[in-house]
Amino acid sequence: MRWFWIDRFIEFESGSYAKSVKNVTLAEEHLHDHFPGFPVMPGSLMIEGLAQTGGILLGEINDFEHIVILAKVPKMTFHSWACPGDQLIYTAKITNAGEEGGAVDVTAMVGDRLVAEGSIIFVHLDQSDSEFGAIDQKNFVFSMNLLGILDVGKAGTGEEQT
Repeated sequence: MRWFWIDRFIEFESGSYAKSVKNVTLAEEHLHDHFPGFPVMPGSLMIEGLAQTGGILLGEINDFEHIVILAKVPKMTFHSWACPGDQLIYTAKITNAGEEGGAVDVTAMVGDRLVAEGSIIFVHLDQSDSEFGAIDQKNFVFSMNLLGILDVGKAGTGEEQT
């Protein structure tokens, strides 16, 4: 995962659901070309943000022992768009989690406005027979400081907010 398409988690219930935030800003280079004069967040990048939210939720169940790969997006419907200044709230709810992978239902909202909804299916790859070689998924997540976005409800100092 080279780019992160979520900024932080705002809710995280292990094995159940997660909510993350993506702040859409004009500082993002892709918005200058998509579309000139009416910049909108590309649907493919919203899907990636939804997949990152769901994939982290699914990976956390097994303490990131498996490589979690997006396998299929069987259903995704876009109802609206997200523009610079909008705050996307991604929600992923686990509908299936097993040894071979799992599935999540997802939504993307801007305020009370539904932007997208759908389903995403993931597979687990075995570390030993992976074409990716010996990737330590847990260390990848920790070394990239990815779990920092899991610090729900903490102030900038890392202290719990009351």
